This record gives sequence, structure tokens and C-alpha cells, in this order.
Amino acid sequence: MALVKLATRFLISARVASLAAIGAVVATDRVVAGGGPAATAAFTIARLGVEVRDLERRPLAAAELRAYDAVIFDPPRPGAQRQAAEIAKSPVPLVVAVSCNPATFARDARVLCDGGYRIERVTPLDQFLWSPHVELVAVFRRPGD
Repeated sequence: MALVKLATRFLISARVASLAAIGAVVATDRVVAGGGPAATAAFTIARLGVEVRDLERRPLAAAELRAYDAVIFDPPRPGAQRQAAEIAKSPVPLVVAVSCNPATFARDARVLCDGGYRIERVTPLDQFLWSPHVELVAVFRRPGD
């Protein structure tokens, strides 16, 4: 749903794809895209593609990623090493990575940087004050883009 909210805020005219391994996330995105009860009152996304897909077992290939101007990925705690490798081989100019595990974030970030991306910004978010966990949001960009 966060991707859908981001799309409604920043990418109004863009084609947006939401891929998740959890069916409930996909169902929520479909409701928001269709203007259901979870949708924002002002805008629904007419061009939202939604798919259940395990990106660790079947990551989007570099060739598939050519269709996008940006990628936002938010993997589970084990990270997204296989998806990061495909992103690194793609021409996508902008990548935003969200992570709840600094160790797997560092590993995946290294894959992206080795593929030609540069870290533009990393923002830690302590959104779970009762726990030692921290979320990270990082922006990666290809030089010259």
C-alpha cells in the first residue's frame, strides 16, 4: 500500500507495478487502485499492475526492468540479493531501497554500487521505539542520470 500511496503522490501519470509475495499486500493495492474503501478520496491509479511474485525466487529480470524509470523495493529481513543483482544489470536510473535489516541492506547496496549505482542518500528511521530495529531508506542513482 505504501507504493500505491507514493504513486498517488508523486507519479500520477506513471505506470506503476506492485509486486509482493504476500497476497494481502496485493489485495490491498488492488482495492486502492480500483478506488475501493482503502483508496484516497482524491485519486485512484488507473494504470496499476498488481502481481503476487516472490522476488527472491523469481526476481524481475534486467530486461523486464527496462520498462521502468524507477524501482522501489522493500524486501523482508533476508534482503533482496537476487533482485538487487538484476537491478544492477538494468538501465533503471533511480532506485529507492527500504530495509529493516542494516546487514542485508549493506550487502544489497554493495551489489547495486558494484553495478554502477551511487548512493545519494540514506535515511535511518526509528519507527519502532520499543524495539532495537531500524528501517533504512536509501536513494541510489546512476551517475549522469
